[in-house]
Amino acid sequence: MSLGNRIAAELKGDRTIWMIIAVLSLFSLLAVYSASGWEAWRSRGGNTTVMFVSHLVRLAFGLFIVYMCHLLHYRQYQRVAPILLLATIPLLVFTLFFGQNINDANRWLNIAGFSFQPSEFAKIALIIYIARELTRKQDYITSFKDAFLPIIVPVLIICGLIAPANLSTAAILFFTCILLMFIGRVSWKYIFLLGLLGLVVFAGLIAVGQLYPESGIVRVDTWISRVQEFLHSEDGGFQVQQAKIAIARGGIIGEGPGNSIIRNFLPYAHADFIYAIVCEEYGLFGGTIVLALYVLLFLRNVKLVTKSPKAFGAFLAIGLSLMLTVQALANIAVNVNLVPATGLTLPLISMGGTSMLFTCVALGMILSVSKFIESLE
Repeated sequence: MSLGNRIAAELKGDRTIWMIIAVLSLFSLLAVYSASGWEAWRSRGGNTTVMFVSHLVRLAFGLFIVYMCHLLHYRQYQRVAPILLLATIPLLVFTLFFGQNINDANRWLNIAGFSFQPSEFAKIALIIYIARELTRKQDYITSFKDAFLPIIVPVLIICGLIAPANLSTAAILFFTCILLMFIGRVSWKYIFLLGLLGLVVFAGLIAVGQLYPESGIVRVDTWISRVQEFLHSEDGGFQVQQAKIAIARGGIIGEGPGNSIIRNFLPYAHADFIYAIVCEEYGLFGGTIVLALYVLLFLRNVKLVTKSPKAFGAFLAIGLSLMLTVQALANIAVNVNLVPATGLTLPLISMGGTSMLFTCVALGMILSVSKFIESLE
């Protein structure tokens, strides 16, 4: 058996999704190696090779996680959903008050020398749990008992604990849960109730942040400054200005791999603003391919939903793909100055340990669903 046939035999599930993962991984390697100069100068003495090797190891481990997660039957995730959700809450509470403060935000926990963001774990845990609850009540959910405690309360708690240090992640997760509830045929009045209570929680966080600014737990000043910068600054602020210059320099076909100039001036070009570097080096052509890959990922999951004979598999796949796609669109929107700046990464392309890890977990779960559907055909 040839090597290609062996790989094909091992990698079960939707071949198109595997192709998307492979192409996005290639973009990630090329873009991070090119864009990591600023971060290498800031933290590694200018050694971009060390940065690239570090990212390569993380990406390789992430792809291994995709493979391992896709081997498990997706119903295993349904069984552990309540445990994952219960584990998430104390992690988020501890991080909020005692986590590592990086860039004026308590987002990180350091356990045995390993740093990670519990919010990334919380996103996966909450979507698995919501998929499970929607599956348990497959009929149209119209009762308060079926909607409030099982679905609305967990969403408010998890998003409310993430928001003080990472509002953009909380907003993406909240929006994804609302879409998932709509797909799960939850009554409109309860979807509206969740939206209303979400605004109440957000208003409460703003009040706490303004009453106790010295605590630094709720980043109200950062939220206000970013919105004001977006609304009142003609160029969107320094980072967005440099991102727009990078995109403009790229033109249609780009400057070519490794030929970015703006990477030397754009902070976090390897993370939040990596899409601008992709556009500078690969032009509108490369930027469109990246955008199209995320849209294609979502469309392939829509196809999975129509084929899945089990409700949990459908809800899990569409929920995770919604989360990844909405995050990608939000990151791209920041780069082109359509929304205020956030700390969101571009899934599977941006450099980052925790984000990369849990993006790969999500993709592995999606492939687990597609593998089961493929076995029925």
